[in-house]
Amino acid sequence: MPRPTKCRMVCRFPQTLEFTPAKGGEEKEPVILTVDEYETIRLIDREGLSQEQCSQRMQVARTTAQKIYDSARKKLADVLVDGRPLKIEGGEYRLCTGGNPFCGLSDCYRQELRQLFQKPKGVCIMRIAVTYENGQIYQHFGHTEQFKVYDVADGKVVSSQVVGTNGQGHGALAAVLSALQADILICGGIGGGAQVALASAGIRLYGGVTGDADAAVEALLAGTLAYVPDVQCGHHDGSCGGHRHGEDHECRHGRCND
Repeated sequence: MPRPTKCRMVCRFPQTLEFTPAKGGEEKEPVILTVDEYETIRLIDREGLSQEQCSQRMQVARTTAQKIYDSARKKLADVLVDGRPLKIEGGEYRLCTGGNPFCGLSDCYRQELRQLFQKPKGVCIMRIAVTYENGQIYQHFGHTEQFKVYDVADGKVVSSQVVGTNGQGHGALAAVLSALQADILICGGIGGGAQVALASAGIRLYGGVTGDADAAVEALLAGTLAYVPDVQCGHHDGSCGGHRHGEDHECRHGRCND
C-alpha cells in the first residue's frame, strides 16, 4: 500500500489565482500550478531561500521540495514559451497558523494569535469571526482591518472581542482566521480565491451579509441569518480578499486543516 502524501505547509494562500496572455492564448488549455508548487516558487525564487530552507518551511523532505519546485518551474516554462493561461489550484497543503518552528519569522502575528486563542481542551466551543468596523459587518473581506470573534457554547455567545489583522490582507487572512481557530466566518463581499482558502482551512462561510455584527451572529445561532451562498466581491480589484473542535492536522481531499 503506498504511503499517504504528507501535507505541505503553506504560509499564505495566493492572492491571484489566474493569469491569461494579453493577446491570444485564451483558447489554449491552462497550465495548473498547485498551491504547494506556488509556495516553492515564492520561497525559493521570491524570498531567496535554499531548497533545504524551503523544505523546512514546508515541513517536507528536501528531495520532496526539490521535486515540487522542479515541477513548478517546468509548468511556468510551458506558460511562457507556449503562451498558455495559468491557474493556481489544488495540491496537498495546509495553511500555516503560526505553529511552524521553521517559519523564520520571529514576529509572526499568527504565532501570537495561535497562543492567545487556544480553545480550552475538553470544552466544546464554536468560534465565529465577523469582518468588523464600528459595530457593522465590513463589506470587503480582503481589506478588513478587524475581526470580531465570538465564542459560542450551548447555542449562546459566552464571550466576544475585537481582533486586529495587523495589516495582513487577501491570502493571509484565511491563515489569520485559522490561527484564531475560527469555525465560521460572516462577511460581506469576498473573492473566489479567498473562498477557496477558507474552504481549505475548514472554515464555513456566510457571505453577502450586511448590518450589525452582533445581530448577525444572533441570527446565525437562531437559524434566521440571510446570506448569499454564491457571494462575490464587488470591490474594484475583484480580489477582496465546518464546525470543528480542537486542533488537528488532517488532510482532506487535497486540503488540510491546521
